[in-house]
Amino acid sequence: MRARSQCESGIAISRFCRTFDSAHRRRRSALEDSAPNRAAWHPAGDARSTSRCPALPVGHFGSVDVFLEAMESAQTGEVLVIDNGGRLDEGCIGDLTALEAESCGLVGIIVWGAHRDTPELRQIRLPIFSYGMCPSGPQRLDPRDSLALRSAHFGNFVVETSDVVFADDDGCLFAGAERAEEIPRVAHEIWQRERHQAQAIKSGRSLREQLEFARYLKKRATDPSYTFREHLRKISGAIEE
Repeated sequence: MRARSQCESGIAISRFCRTFDSAHRRRRSALEDSAPNRAAWHPAGDARSTSRCPALPVGHFGSVDVFLEAMESAQTGEVLVIDNGGRLDEGCIGDLTALEAESCGLVGIIVWGAHRDTPELRQIRLPIFSYGMCPSGPQRLDPRDSLALRSAHFGNFVVETSDVVFADDDGCLFAGAERAEEIPRVAHEIWQRERHQAQAIKSGRSLREQLEFARYLKKRATDPSYTFREHLRKISGAIEE
């Protein structure tokens, strides 16, 4: 997700996700809560590098007015995070919403649900992540929740205004603002270790050799409970960290 007001890390979102595993805490990743048939994100715009942006959560109840109301108080550099209940039977946003979001300084849209107007969205090139595409717009109008402009459900967790968003071609991850500095730092450490390992492979030293894989197999033969991740932590490996 390309943010005009936030610095880009150049580090893949997959390494950001692993910072949660490294800290042994529950990750808050949109990808984690998606069902198998919904796991593929569809970035309809440009999302080539990982960026950190404040979240602007909003609930959708069938009418576009809630998006426009959220944009009334939007700050430049925020990402609109839309809770549409994971529905795939309606495209809750299209090109007009995307253009309006871009015009008020938002740098992306993330939808727990589907989008429409894909050809137009690709031309706009605002990064838009959704669970898929549906040509039909909403036909319903449900009662509006009192928290519609304060939070957005995404799978089994809630995105709030104090959260930040990390996103790239692999998908999106949400985290509390208090971890906004820690996550990129740990992700960079993982990236550095993996770049070193990649260069060593190219130079002729296999990954198995670097990770002392034969030693791991020997240890596991005598202790079946010994896991590869435990082994990696002991040798400061990064591939599954």
